[in-house]
Amino acid sequence: MAFGVLFQSLGYHWLFAPLAGIVIYAGSAQFMAVGLLAAGVSYAEALIATLLLNSRHIFYGLSVLDRYPKRGVLRWYLIFGLTDETYSLVTAKTPERQDSGRYYFYLTALNQCYWVAGCALGSSLQSMVEFDSRGFEFALVALFLVLLIEQIRAMNERWLLMIAVMSSVIAYGLVPNQFLLVAIGMCLLVLFWRWSRVSSHG
Repeated sequence: MAFGVLFQSLGYHWLFAPLAGIVIYAGSAQFMAVGLLAAGVSYAEALIATLLLNSRHIFYGLSVLDRYPKRGVLRWYLIFGLTDETYSLVTAKTPERQDSGRYYFYLTALNQCYWVAGCALGSSLQSMVEFDSRGFEFALVALFLVLLIEQIRAMNERWLLMIAVMSSVIAYGLVPNQFLLVAIGMCLLVLFWRWSRVSSHG
């Protein structure tokens, strides 16, 4: 709903908010788009910013590909629908039944339906009743905090959390404007080093 409210506050037709949820379906990118549109940046700048922001999907998306069907339309939809929320749920629990493809499809489709419905509801309400939308952008931060808490509760190896926190702090101190990509790269290097040590010891 928060995205729909913020998007509608820019003066666009309320239908564009749920349309963005269907076609783009990237919460953080959609929230960023609100700020970019409000600032009047060019489409090229918006495209580059979106690619940089969503490049994190490359790193954690690779870790779930083996869970998805090997081929077919379902595989491509699951890749398209892999958001931070879906990734958190996919990695937190492994389906016990053999038909995991159907489980992941329902999980992904329901997440997208909830998101699109929220976009539509927020934008339609804002179009009918205008109100101050300041502070709504914090909804995304709150969502990520909830996902983080769920991931921590599901983790068996807490040292991974410490590596992520330390990498983020160091990366932010070095390159605050691009700290996310640097932090992810540092985490990958540490994980690769640990994997190589485990492999060498049998």
